Formats: sequence, C-alpha cells, structure tokens
Amino acid sequence: MSRKEHLTLEGIHKILAIKASMNWGLSDQLEKKFPKVNPVSRPIIVDQTIKYPHWLAGFITGESTFSISIFKSTTKVGYAVKLIFRITQHSRDVELMKSLIGYLDCGRYVAGPLTKNYGDYIVSNLPDIIEKIIPFLNKYSVMGNKYLDYSDFREAAFIMKSKGHTTKEGLEKIIQIKEGMNKGRNN
Repeated sequence: MSRKEHLTLEGIHKILAIKASMNWGLSDQLEKKFPKVNPVSRPIIVDQTIKYPHWLAGFITGESTFSISIFKSTTKVGYAVKLIFRITQHSRDVELMKSLIGYLDCGRYVAGPLTKNYGDYIVSNLPDIIEKIIPFLNKYSVMGNKYLDYSDFREAAFIMKSKGHTTKEGLEKIIQIKEGMNKGRNN
C-alpha cells in the first residue's frame, strides 16, 4: 500500500490472491469480476498443538459460541435443556480442532457437510462443561461480550447441575437467560 501498488490492476490481483486464500475466500461478485485470480499458497503448519492457555482463551473469545438449546421432551416440565459450547473453523485446521479434545480432555470434532469446508469442536456433555470448560474459563477468562455470554452459560450450567431445569421455575430462569444471550443481549 505504501508503494501504491494497490492502485494498479496487478496490485489488485495480488491483494485478491491473498484474500482468496483466507477463510471465506472471494465473494461471488469478486469471483465474477476477477475470474483469473489464484489463491496464494498458505504455509502448512505442522505443529498445531496448543501450548499456552491464554492463547486458547483468546481463540475462544474470538471463535466460540455458548448456546442453550431448549426442546420439547417427555419430562415433567415438557422440555429438556442442552448446553452447547462450540468452536467452528475451516477444515484445513482440523488438526488444531482435534487437539482441543486432548487439551481440554473433553468434546468431539464434527466435520461439516462435504459441500462446506468447516468443522466444529463441540462440548455438550454437562459434566464436561461443569468440570472442564467452566474451570478453564474461570482461570483463563474470555473477554468482551463473549464474557457476558459465558457468564450466562455458566449460570445455566449451575442451574442444571442442581437439577433446577427439571422445575418450572428453573426452566423459566434458563429461558430468560437464553433470551438475553448472544444476539438477544441488549447492551
């Protein structure tokens, strides 16, 4: 940019080649306008082990979701609750995603559909959330709005740990928490 190369067609092609190699690639519109752009090759990172817990906390801050799923069931309150901690990444990072299983000693990796190039690290087992994910994130905190979502998620987990979700009052509290999380947050 400082050499003003981006102002030439060749410079634009170089920038687009870099963008094409990134997670979402080029938009359909850019591909139509620049059909001959080839993505630059990205280096293969052999060692994809997690070495620093603070790095992982930052990665979780940027890439994870904390969600609460509520669905009809045959329980006495008529609904069941499932907590889901998820990190989604491009399929080229499958080894990193699988390394989370060993590092956090829980969870599973689920590859996306064949037509999509992504996979998910998922933890939905309540004991794993309470005994592994929550202690890790209490020690190595996530930041920003993600911390607020994590705090709500943690509150729902403790309601579930005490079987509160099996009562009308506890279920209503979890519904209230869910409605205020993520995109439902008002602040």
